[in-house]
Amino acid sequence: AQVYLGKCYNDGYGIECDKNLAFDWYRKSAENDSIIGQFYLGKCYEHGTGTAKDIIKSVHWYKKAAKSGNTSAKLCLADCYRFGKGVEKDEIKAFKYYEILAKQEISDAQCQLGNCYYNGIGTKADEIQAKSFEFHKLSAEKGNVNAKFQLGYCYDEGIGIDINKVKAFELYKVAAERGNNEAQYNLSLLYELGEGVDKNEEKAFEIIKKLAEKGDLDANYKLAYYYNKGIGTEINKPKSFELYLAEKDDLDSQSKLGYYYSNGVGTEINKSKAFELLNIAAEKGDHIAQYNLGEFYELGNGINKDVIKAFEYYKKSAKNGDICAKFQLGYCYINGIGTEINKEKGFELYNEAAGRNENKIALYKLGEFYELGKGVDQNETRAFEFYKKSADQGYIDAQYKVGYIYNYGTQIIIDKEKAFNYFAMAAKGG
Repeated sequence: AQVYLGKCYNDGYGIECDKNLAFDWYRKSAENDSIIGQFYLGKCYEHGTGTAKDIIKSVHWYKKAAKSGNTSAKLCLADCYRFGKGVEKDEIKAFKYYEILAKQEISDAQCQLGNCYYNGIGTKADEIQAKSFEFHKLSAEKGNVNAKFQLGYCYDEGIGIDINKVKAFELYKVAAERGNNEAQYNLSLLYELGEGVDKNEEKAFEIIKKLAEKGDLDANYKLAYYYNKGIGTEINKPKSFELYLAEKDDLDSQSKLGYYYSNGVGTEINKSKAFELLNIAAEKGDHIAQYNLGEFYELGNGINKDVIKAFEYYKKSAKNGDICAKFQLGYCYINGIGTEINKEKGFELYNEAAGRNENKIALYKLGEFYELGKGVDQNETRAFEFYKKSADQGYIDAQYKVGYIYNYGTQIIIDKEKAFNYFAMAAKGG
């Protein structure tokens, strides 16, 4: 009776809500060996409900309740071991708790076990994907909302199962309708890209806008992107700027705001403000800010030109995985900007940047290398391959170049029709 009286005070059921009295009754029931009372007392200490937060005491009461067989306490205890809350972090022990509870068909445990397999927490990496899918599926079938999202993600990314965007959409939609924020976000992406569902940018915008209004930071950034690009709505660059400004203390916003101030996107150009924000973001390790700061120093944008510092920032950005920075760093080595000329190193970086087929400018530059024999044996066929990859990604200079090669031929057979098509693409692009 004591534990249920505590619950009434905690939930305000039949009486005015009083967390302090709820804690008192939970404590009394726990001291009288009520297993569920011990669990609730552990929750109070974990979250500071009716008492000061004390994670050590929380673990103590979870352990007592778990020892007596309380599954909810075991689940909470698993979380404590997984994250090192009140105990020494022990992912293997956490995994074992989840595994035992999953076998008892506890859906939350099945979902967490799926997460462990997916992230390699307390288990071997070679077992991850198939097991992750299996346990998320079991948990989802029992109605667990988070598991439905995770299962949708497995179908979306091909984790332990073949990619099935339609199935991913269906599962995201169910989880989204039941309030899962991550599912709502991913659902908007499928609508935006037309994957698993007919493309509907207006629907994508609508979902993201509602999610952003709930305070979701990722959605806020996506909404700013939509306003900037006019996806699902009219282009509204001041609104985009405003949304980033609202999160000005966040790293991603600082990097974006630096770019916006530098280029006058949604606001007046303010190079000094841009430089200030990019400096802050670059110091925190943001690779985009590091790249943009390198450009500031290389070109002398609102500051004294310093090619040595430019080279240093391009190098930092490239080390952090920025493809454009790898290309720019290669350019610095080729032309001796802020460093000694090293064409071999420059070519290596160009090749690395272009090799992932993500950077149309790097692909174009690599084509030039092969065409003109800069730092590599001249090879017009190889040059054409890179020009074409760049052109097919929409780079206008490359489209013109491919059109020219098809029109006049080198080591490529003349094809007037293809030449016309590429010239037309270049012309439409301006």
